[in-house]
Amino acid sequence: MNEYFSPRLLDTVPQRRLCLAADMEQYSCLDTRAQSAAQYDLIGLLDEAASLTGLNRAAWARQPQGDMEFSVLPEATPEATVLGPFVQNLNTRLGSLNARAAAPRVRLRLAIGTGVAADAALGYAGPAPVAVARYVNAPQLKAVLAALTSADLAVIVSDSPYQDVVRFGHTGLDPAQYVRAHVRVKEFGGYGWICVPGHGPDDVRPAVKNTREPLSSRGGRTSRTTLSQHVHQGVAVGRDVTGGLDVGLPEIPPSVSPGRA
Repeated sequence: MNEYFSPRLLDTVPQRRLCLAADMEQYSCLDTRAQSAAQYDLIGLLDEAASLTGLNRAAWARQPQGDMEFSVLPEATPEATVLGPFVQNLNTRLGSLNARAAAPRVRLRLAIGTGVAADAALGYAGPAPVAVARYVNAPQLKAVLAALTSADLAVIVSDSPYQDVVRFGHTGLDPAQYVRAHVRVKEFGGYGWICVPGHGPDDVRPAVKNTREPLSSRGGRTSRTTLSQHVHQGVAVGRDVTGGLDVGLPEIPPSVSPGRA
């Protein structure tokens, strides 16, 4: 038996939480001193954007990971406030930061998602932390930021907050500005919605469409017939799972003509 195992972790009641991951682009290209400065800039950007939005960063459960910060926000945090004003304030602060002379440019990928998150020995466990960690590394999100060289920030929102908040029509959130992407990273699969402040969907869509699907371990493309587990409103449906985890709406198969079986 593992002597470090604590049964009290099993008593933790999972809660639906808002999760956020911010990752710096091209961080590994910097030298040690520049990386240290970039980490300082990332923390400052998130602190300033939260303060301008009226969010209490001291109440965030934060997990710094070098070029990325993963955070679980308090239960009472309004999702529309994070998806709208926080994102806009973060983009504004990024623009001001990058206006500095002779300083490395900071560009961010930001992933926002909601779902079950439970306290665990190394941070948080549950569908939401896993999904957000995968979404922030989505090939489509990386491709969009690489293609739109004038942008400082690219955002991907998981399907749940998009359907519940963005599509619902909250003030300041326009669902037409988001482009859907079917994300597959490692064993994870799900739908995300990408937007870039200052750029319209017509700018974003080509990079999303031209992103190649990841290759499987056998060198071929990921099979679309792989059995998977769909999660709706935080509830797992089904039992045995032999494929990846799909979060969001299942992909609609192509229609069949009346003359074909």
